[in-house]
Amino acid sequence: MKYLLLSLVMLAAATAAVANDDRDAVNQTLNALHHNASVADLDEYFSLYHDSAIFIGTDASEVWTKEAFKAYAKPHFDKGRGWTYHPRDRHIYFSPNNDVAWFDELLDNESLGETRGTGVLIKEGAKWKVTQYHLTIPIPNALADSVANQIKTMQ
Repeated sequence: MKYLLLSLVMLAAATAAVANDDRDAVNQTLNALHHNASVADLDEYFSLYHDSAIFIGTDASEVWTKEAFKAYAKPHFDKGRGWTYHPRDRHIYFSPNNDVAWFDELLDNESLGETRGTGVLIKEGAKWKVTQYHLTIPIPNALADSVANQIKTMQ
């Protein structure tokens, strides 16, 4: 019984260590994503996306495959102009077998102010790849009706 209990404690410790490693790796991937966008490094930025990735922007029309998003970003990055978002208040969650992670994070941007990023990453070997990133502008509830009406007027 003593050995069984010791084995269970060691297994729990090992599982926690793997979970912390995965959490650190996902954080590093997301931080690198924001950094590479900020310095307009096209190749490094898009290397963090899975080939099947989708990027969903703030406009309802912005649902891009990786290649379509890359085509959109390339002229901006070629001019040295990426986009800078400073992440804060990030939460990361994992599937039971730790091969899928999803997250939400608040971001600060000079022109848009507070934004939110949400998304999904999958683990390929030892690397985490972004399979979906969704950038939104959180709207305070007190402004929601007004903003919705403005959008309806535009449509």
